[in-house]
Amino acid sequence: MSLPVIYVEDLTHRFGDFVAVDHVSFEVNAGEIVGYLGPNGSGKTTTIRMLLGLLAPSEGSATVLGFDAFRQTEEVRMRAGYMSQKFAIYDDLTVWENLQFYGGVYGITDKARILETLAHVGLNGHESTLTRDLSSGWRQRLALGIALVHRPKLLFLDEPTSGVDPTARRAFWDLIYDLAAEGVTILVTTHYMDEAEYCGRVGIMRDGKLLAMDTPLALKEHYVPGDVWEIYVDPLLKGLDVLSAAQGVYRVGLAGDHLRVIVEKGLGERELKRMLESSKVRVASIQKGEPTLEDVFITLAKS
Repeated sequence: MSLPVIYVEDLTHRFGDFVAVDHVSFEVNAGEIVGYLGPNGSGKTTTIRMLLGLLAPSEGSATVLGFDAFRQTEEVRMRAGYMSQKFAIYDDLTVWENLQFYGGVYGITDKARILETLAHVGLNGHESTLTRDLSSGWRQRLALGIALVHRPKLLFLDEPTSGVDPTARRAFWDLIYDLAAEGVTILVTTHYMDEAEYCGRVGIMRDGKLLAMDTPLALKEHYVPGDVWEIYVDPLLKGLDVLSAAQGVYRVGLAGDHLRVIVEKGLGERELKRMLESSKVRVASIQKGEPTLEDVFITLAKS
């Protein structure tokens, strides 16, 4: 039986007395898109830097593409692509020159390979454009092209869509799906809860600990304790106070112009309406909602 593409066991890294990654264990199999979800400072980037051999672990072990991540770092880097949070692109070079330069790092001088990479990330026609003149979404595509130019089997994407607009984010995820369909395994970090929904499996990080890893659906089924309701009331803040103190309500919060409530199973629309109206809160609408990964994260963070 072959090893997973990434296999991590009790991986730990300390910066002095601060534990950035705390005994993390997980695996990623061939062809998967696995999300690593958590707020800034939760240990996501430190994990990736250890898997690429850029940081030595304080404890634990990891193999990447069958190689020891800490003793065979060159073998890993030649076979993996890495798009960092602050990808290094030379603004005074053109798109073509950036790809040519980074391709040369991997010994790639074939013009056809550069052209193929341009097409792969949708940069055809921008070869002669100075990088400084690219929008954030197009710079993002160039950074992905740089990570792909040597045809890696594994791709590490560290907060790849941070700072770009929703349309560019969606287009970038289309590229990720295309790569996965071609057999590339992808580990992507993000702090966008909605973005993590695109992944086949999601690991949730907080304070250096991996709290859970599973499919988005399984995480919601396991960690969201009850039913979700979207409730439109007036006055809004009084409704918030009433439900916050109500028996059977696990969590209630403001969601724009309405309340988002998680209640114990069986506590339905009629009971919620009665609770509110008995306290002189007018109920305009109560609708069944769907659990989200944000609900999962909040539940895990409080446990």
